[in-house]
Amino acid sequence: MTSTSTLGTGWRLTLSGPHPDAPADLHGRTVPATVPGCVHTDLLAAGLLADPYVGLNEAEQHWIGRSDWTWSTSFDLPDAGGAARRELVFHGLDTVAEVSVNGHVVGRTANMHRTHTFDVTELVRPTGNDLQVRISSVYAYTDARRAESGELPTTYDEPFNHVRKMAANFGWDWGPTLVTAGIWKPVELLSWSGARLESVRPAVTVARPGQDGPATVTAHVAVRRAPDAPADELVLTATVAGQRATGRVPAGAGTAELTVEVPDARLWWPTGLGEQPLYDLTVELADGRGAADRWSRRIGFRTTALHTAPDRAGTPFEILVNGVHVPVRGVNWIPDDCFVSRLGRDDYASALGHAVEANVNLIRVWGGGIYEKDEFYDLCDERGLLVWQDFLFACATYSEEEPLRGEVLAEARDNVTRLAPHPSLVLWNGNNENLWGFSDWGWPEIVGDRSWGLGYYTDLLPGVVAELDPTRPYWPGSPYSGSPDLHPNDPLHGPVHIWDVWNERDWTAYAEYQPRFVAEFGFQGPACRPTVRRAIDDGPPAPTGPVADAHQKAKNGVAKLRRGVLPHLPGGRRTDPEQEMADWIYLAQLNQARAVRFGVDHLRGQWPRCSGTILWQLNDCWPAASWATVDGDGHRKLAWYALRAAYRPRHGAVSQATGRRPFARLTNNGDGPWRTEITVQVHTVAGEPLSQDVHPVALPVGATASLPVELPAGDAALVVTVRDGAHVLDRTLTAEDITAGLPAARFSVTTGAAPDGVHVRVLAHTFLRDVVLHADRLDDDAYVDEQMITLLPGEEHVFHARTTAPADDPRWRHPLTVRCVNDLLGS
Repeated sequence: MTSTSTLGTGWRLTLSGPHPDAPADLHGRTVPATVPGCVHTDLLAAGLLADPYVGLNEAEQHWIGRSDWTWSTSFDLPDAGGAARRELVFHGLDTVAEVSVNGHVVGRTANMHRTHTFDVTELVRPTGNDLQVRISSVYAYTDARRAESGELPTTYDEPFNHVRKMAANFGWDWGPTLVTAGIWKPVELLSWSGARLESVRPAVTVARPGQDGPATVTAHVAVRRAPDAPADELVLTATVAGQRATGRVPAGAGTAELTVEVPDARLWWPTGLGEQPLYDLTVELADGRGAADRWSRRIGFRTTALHTAPDRAGTPFEILVNGVHVPVRGVNWIPDDCFVSRLGRDDYASALGHAVEANVNLIRVWGGGIYEKDEFYDLCDERGLLVWQDFLFACATYSEEEPLRGEVLAEARDNVTRLAPHPSLVLWNGNNENLWGFSDWGWPEIVGDRSWGLGYYTDLLPGVVAELDPTRPYWPGSPYSGSPDLHPNDPLHGPVHIWDVWNERDWTAYAEYQPRFVAEFGFQGPACRPTVRRAIDDGPPAPTGPVADAHQKAKNGVAKLRRGVLPHLPGGRRTDPEQEMADWIYLAQLNQARAVRFGVDHLRGQWPRCSGTILWQLNDCWPAASWATVDGDGHRKLAWYALRAAYRPRHGAVSQATGRRPFARLTNNGDGPWRTEITVQVHTVAGEPLSQDVHPVALPVGATASLPVELPAGDAALVVTVRDGAHVLDRTLTAEDITAGLPAARFSVTTGAAPDGVHVRVLAHTFLRDVVLHADRLDDDAYVDEQMITLLPGEEHVFHARTTAPADDPRWRHPLTVRCVNDLLGS
């Protein structure tokens, strides 16, 4: 029987090849190491490195990625019942590594994204085995590869396209340059005899798509035989859902298939469309002496397809699960920490919890990061979150020659096989923005007649998916229009990315788009107050300054933020640093939230022509101003609340059609018919009611409706409210806040204790625009259930703050704790 021992203790880290900028007192120094881990986390634990997320520390630590490091430990062989074979398995080496056992080099690696296995049978002894992993400077490696292939353009001036390493390590327009090195996933020693399971790929089919009932799972099995073992026939057994099947691996063969029939399988559905039943699939291998190896994973029964057949409007991009066209309410996912070795199930659960609570049903794992750890996909399976998985190519050109080509092929085969069991995974995507970049960003002039990656996206990667994961669809890139004859970012065809709005225009320009699917779009906002306070250490936090600017990686990011705010919101007060920063966070986050809400409302209003949106982005990897809806310390920005509202399955929003003639657009993407009465009300800013219309609504699943909004003649700003019973679906002004003549804010605040926090009741005496409760002024970890509540005179709203702060704390009534736009207009 194969046995597995984890080699996770006793590791030591030594700076064995320091860069000239490395601190002199670290040259040759050895410190305890954690495996899985990386240089940065080990030096942090040893008290030898300042937190790279704080202040200007990041810029002072670039020597780490330009140095050589050595990890070492020792191990004894376990008593494995007379096992004849011993193999070392490194599930993740970052990145350019040389592995030695007892002074003998057993392998060299140059790929962070794959598993490496080394046979050490002839080198190990019963006790006292020395294991050493030397990881060289990745820059030395990329310099050598670049000299061989020539310059290949990227969006950023870093060589990430010459090595198979997480591209975002090298800096992005939201992330720092923190080039890691380390053993970032577990190390195992396998002990076995005769034969073992090398891999198992389950492929699921369903007899009646969309219905529970008969299904099959076929286990594609690869077997590794010991060189000295007889090439006998082997026995396979597979068990799932109470069903069992037995088969054979023919004598001398290394592969086999075994199919299990499941008569009454329950279908796995995306969140909001059904339940997520999961089944344990176990595959066992036996030789003439009995049990040899065992593999077990959870699977789900479902079908997935991608509909892209051209229609009169262009080329749709529709994801189907169990035959149902899923209205995609997605978010882009970047690595949740620059140091991915320290991410675990709890971290993933927290981050994905933000997505689920925001009514998200799809996570796009972006191509500049990593193939996430198994726990990430396990949680997506459990929570019904669909996964769009990019292959790891982003914003660059890539050589298609060796040695990179061989690494790409091995990496793709490794990860397609590893992720095959997960029902949440519904799409493989070839790359992020590389086809667009080659079309529009001047790359052909630099590349000339050399390869640049196209063959990966149109040949190698689809070939791997067709061979190893044929039940899932593949798409060559995002954006991509489905044909080389079309511009890759054509809104009429396939998935598009909308970035001119953030970079060049006001967010109201989203209204000009009528795309088929949007895989990236978004607007920036600053991090929340506790996160900013932790990261900015050069004095009172301010919107700009050396440290603040270092935590804004987007080109001209602060200027674009200010430009985005000015057409809509007041500039804020400048009476003192605390108030300046409080105003900036409130206004810039509010503007981000409105941009998100406006963009999603507009695009969802085009369902089913526009079949989905994937907002950039859900999460951050460090404390920064960015497009994230949840900041780097896990605090929800105002944009998160806007996204949650815009992604409600039963969606209603006021849309300005032309001039002053708005309408209310309803879309039912729920799990059943929407039968209700929708009330459309119009008030003056002073609270005077002008009209109220009640519309009976009966919308089947997938249906839409438009309701008229009748406005009186005149130029006065009016308040339009759309209600489903007592629930407000949308409330908006017909003019910008800065021209609407908002009254000076008058309201009262009362508080009361709640089981897990505090109730904060706000009673409006005047019209109040976008009331926000900044509970994090009392408690860094406070969470507020609702934000951005617009109230008419006489209305009230009760905020629930989950917090340890007491209800009688006078700071609940501080002017910077309960805020609204009226406060900042100087009325």
